[in-house]
Amino acid sequence: MLNMDFSETVFMDTGKIDWIASPMSGVHRKPLAREEAERGHATSLVRYEAGSVFRPHPHPLGEEILVLNGIFSDEKGDFKAGSYFRNPPGTSHAPHSFDGCFLLVKLHQFQVSDLNQVYVETPSIWSSRQSEILSLYQFGVERVWLIRIRNGDDILRQLDLCSSVELFIISGQAQYGGNLMTTGGWLREPEFSLDRWNVVSNCFIWLKAGHF
Repeated sequence: MLNMDFSETVFMDTGKIDWIASPMSGVHRKPLAREEAERGHATSLVRYEAGSVFRPHPHPLGEEILVLNGIFSDEKGDFKAGSYFRNPPGTSHAPHSFDGCFLLVKLHQFQVSDLNQVYVETPSIWSSRQSEILSLYQFGVERVWLIRIRNGDDILRQLDLCSSVELFIISGQAQYGGNLMTTGGWLREPEFSLDRWNVVSNCFIWLKAGHF
């Protein structure tokens, strides 16, 4: 098991984590939280090399993906950088990437009653030059956003954040408590406090609240 105590604060600088080969050739992972080796709850960064194909597989308790770079593909189409999608329990697919891609992936974490199939394109905020908040999804108390912060704007206070927060630094840098988080930083905080959060310049983040 890895980082499965959700009462603890976890911060990982993913730039310092080695890639681990998956069971499929050309697909590598950086595990951030994992219940078991190849099943159960998992949060990972995933890299597909050009031409990689992953075997068809189901999603027993859902799959959530943010495409960070490149183009990720399956039977439903091609998903470029900035695409966010959720495959609910009961679905399956056979993903691949012609030119390669880089993903943030969360598995087996849906609420049992959440059966929504979701696909969101985010080209505007992905290239925005101003502070912006884009809501990606909401189900019950679970909320997911993309947030671009320019010139240190304190825009997180516009959100109705509950205490449990997970965030990933897509680009830029921020500070939470004593942790300086740069591009690739991942934080899971059960008692998130805006008083401990600080952005000095520019930052682009994926943020999720209320799901653990």
